[in-house]
Amino acid sequence: MIGYPFQTMIGRLLRALLPLSAFLVAVHGAWPQNAPAPSVAGIWLGALNAGGVSLRIQVQIQGAEPSRTTCSLDSIDQGAFGIPCSNVKVEGSAVSFDVPAVAGKWSGHISTDGKTLSGTWTQGQPMPLVMQRQATALSGPKAPSPDAAMSPVALADLKGVLDRDLAAQLSTGQLAPGTHIGLTIGVLQHGERRILTYGVAKEDSVFEIGSITKTFTATILAQMVEQGMVRLDEPVRELLPPGTVAKPAGPEITLLDLSDQHSGLPRMPDNFHPAHPENPYADYDAKLLYQFIAKIGVAVPPNASFLYSNLGVGLLGQALSNRAKMPYPELLRQQVTGPLGMNDTAVALTPSTQSRFLPGYDGEGHSAHAWDLDALAGAGAIRSTAADMLIYLEAQLHPDKLPPAVLAQPKGKTLPAAIAQTHVIHGEAGPGMHIALNWLRFDATGSYWHNGGTGGYSSYALFNQDKDFALVVLCNCSPGPRSLTDKLGMHISQRLRGEPAVSLAP
Repeated sequence: MIGYPFQTMIGRLLRALLPLSAFLVAVHGAWPQNAPAPSVAGIWLGALNAGGVSLRIQVQIQGAEPSRTTCSLDSIDQGAFGIPCSNVKVEGSAVSFDVPAVAGKWSGHISTDGKTLSGTWTQGQPMPLVMQRQATALSGPKAPSPDAAMSPVALADLKGVLDRDLAAQLSTGQLAPGTHIGLTIGVLQHGERRILTYGVAKEDSVFEIGSITKTFTATILAQMVEQGMVRLDEPVRELLPPGTVAKPAGPEITLLDLSDQHSGLPRMPDNFHPAHPENPYADYDAKLLYQFIAKIGVAVPPNASFLYSNLGVGLLGQALSNRAKMPYPELLRQQVTGPLGMNDTAVALTPSTQSRFLPGYDGEGHSAHAWDLDALAGAGAIRSTAADMLIYLEAQLHPDKLPPAVLAQPKGKTLPAAIAQTHVIHGEAGPGMHIALNWLRFDATGSYWHNGGTGGYSSYALFNQDKDFALVVLCNCSPGPRSLTDKLGMHISQRLRGEPAVSLAP
C-alpha cells in the first residue's frame, strides 16, 4: 500500500482485502450469566476467505491480566510476521484489538470452552474471522545467514560484487529469464555515479516509486515554509476549504504532525472503496477525503505516537496544493523537480517516459495495473528513473552545494535550506529509528531512507551524509516475501560500509 517502512509486504494484505464485498458479521451465542471468561492468552489461527482466496491469519496474545494484554498478527500465506497490535481490550468474554499497520481491527468473543475466538475482521469492509486455539505457532521462513563482510566496496567494483551476490536470483529467482522482472540500481559515492541494471530493466527505465513520494511532499512542505507560505505548526484545518471540519476544543493536527507521522490519523480512511481494485486510488478524490476528515476530526491525540499513514501524507499534499492554488503534480514540478532538473520525474507520464515505463507485476508474477492517485497523490503518485533519483539524492547529500543553475531559479533559492530542514529529526519511529520530515533515519548508521510499493512496483532509497553515499533501487515487481528491493538496498549499503550483508539468496 504505497509502501510501509519496516514490512512492505503488509501492503499486499491490505490491497487483497479492501476491494471485497461486505460479509455478514458472525453471530455469537449468549454468554452464561456470571460465568468467568477463559483466558485469551495463547496462539490463535483462522482464515479470511474472500473471492476464492484463503489467507491464514495467526494471532499471538500474551498477558494473563486484561489490562496488560498484548498481541501480534501474522499473515502466514503472505510471509508477513510479527505485525504489532494496539488497543488490546479484554472485557469478560469480549475481545478486540487494532492492527494499525494495515488499518485493521478485530472484535469478537471467546467461547465458553476457551477454544474459539469468533468475531469480525474490519479492514475497510467487515468480514468474519473465526480463530481456533493452537498448541504451537506457525513460524515464518528462516532467513538465510548474512553474507560475510568484506572491505568497503569501491563504486568501480560494485557491479562485480553484485553480479556474484545476485547469481542465484538471476538463474532461479526473481530475476531469472522469463520472469519479466527488472531492477535498476543507482549509486552515488563521493560525487561519482553508477547505474546498474538487471533483468529486463534499462538505465533509463521508468518506475513507480510509491511512498518515496512522501519525501518529495516533505520537500514541498519545507520549500513553502522557507517561502513564507505555510508554517510547520500551522493547523491543517486552515489549509482546507472553509467549513470542511470543525475546530477541535484542544490541540489539533498540524502540518508537522502529518509529515512526521504523529498525527494519530489511521493508515487509510474507512470510506476507501475502489471501483477498480486494480487501480485502487484512482477514484478517491478530494470530496471523499474531506468527508472522512469531517467525520474523524482533526484533534491530535494526547502523546500521539508514530503511526505510518498514507492518509496523513496524502492529506498533507492536498492541503499544500490548496494553499498554493495548484494541483499536486504542478506544485511538485514548481517546487522540486523543475529547479533540480529532474525531467523524467512526474506524476503523469509524457510520451517519452511512457515509452520507457516498465510494465508492473505483482508478487505472483501476474501483470499489474499502474496506479493513478488523486487526492492522496502526495503519498505515492510519482514515477521516476534511477538517473533522476540520483539527482534528488545528491541534493540530499549536499544541499549546501546545489549547482548554480538550480540556485538561479526563483524556487531554487530556497532549496538548500528546505532540503536541510527535511533532515531535522522530530520524533521516534520505532526501535532504533527516528523520523524527520518523512525521511526515516537508522540511528545506528545515521542513514536516512524510505521505501515504496504499489500494485506492480517497489522502490528503496537511502543516503548517508557521513559516508557520502546514496543509492536507489527500482523494480517493476510489487513488495512481498520474494521481493528483492528492500533487501538489495540494505545489502548495497552494507557492502559500501564493509559490513556483513543481508543475503540475496532466493
